[in-house]
Amino acid sequence: MLPTFVIGLREGLEAALIVGIVAAFLAQRGRSDALRLVWLGIALAIGACVLFAVALQVFSSSLPQQQQEALETIISIVAVVMVTYMIIWMRRNSRHLKRDLEAATSSALATGGAWALIAMAVLAVLREGFETSVFLLAAFNASGNALAAGFGALIGVVGAAAIGWGIFHGGMRINLARFFRVTGVVLVFVAAGLVASALHTAHEAGWVTFGQTQIADLTWLMPPGSIISALLTGVLGLQPRPTAIEFVGWLLYLVPMLIIVLWPATQRKAVPQKPLSTATAVPTTDD
Repeated sequence: MLPTFVIGLREGLEAALIVGIVAAFLAQRGRSDALRLVWLGIALAIGACVLFAVALQVFSSSLPQQQQEALETIISIVAVVMVTYMIIWMRRNSRHLKRDLEAATSSALATGGAWALIAMAVLAVLREGFETSVFLLAAFNASGNALAAGFGALIGVVGAAAIGWGIFHGGMRINLARFFRVTGVVLVFVAAGLVASALHTAHEAGWVTFGQTQIADLTWLMPPGSIISALLTGVLGLQPRPTAIEFVGWLLYLVPMLIIVLWPATQRKAVPQKPLSTATAVPTTDD
């Protein structure tokens, strides 16, 4: 539940930030007609993402067992690559994310009008939604409790929407750099677990045949179906009976990524920029 909650919260917050900024710009200019189109477009985008996730799950379930394991391996690898890119990108840009989004929104309004802002909001939801679908499907495959995983994802997305609304309509202040660093640590463990899970399903698919010696039996610590098992497997990526290749893959991903996330951030030098437009920016405070 916790891994899918963090995925839903983190991915949802980026989309919520963009939508919130766009909605604030349009509301300031009295463009209620365009604002209605934004909400309609977002609803359609969410529907498309849900259909994509369902179609992917149905397609996976219709395959023979060995091909299911192969597809789960591919999904896990894609999810790990996406999570890794997202963590590194946020590591570099989270400190100035809100300001940069406002600048991009102002530029879109100046060059393309309201339609550019509508497209910006809808595409943001589509992008984050498709990424979240892949992440969550991989997490569901690695989870022993699909219901709890789905509930965690739902709470995360709702929480992200609430935070986005609070930032742009209620004056909520949040240190985005610190938020993305903390959630980044959790996601590193989640991704490391997906690496181990991918190596396990790759063996079941017949792709990985070496390093299959069992190195430990942790069932005494994490009995199958127990809360502690779901917690350790879902959050830390630990397996009840890890093999050598799964443990090595887990460790090789975990250690360098934790160093990247926890390494002290360096200040990015401010680069003077020309005004993007005469539009009034949304009042904000530094994060």
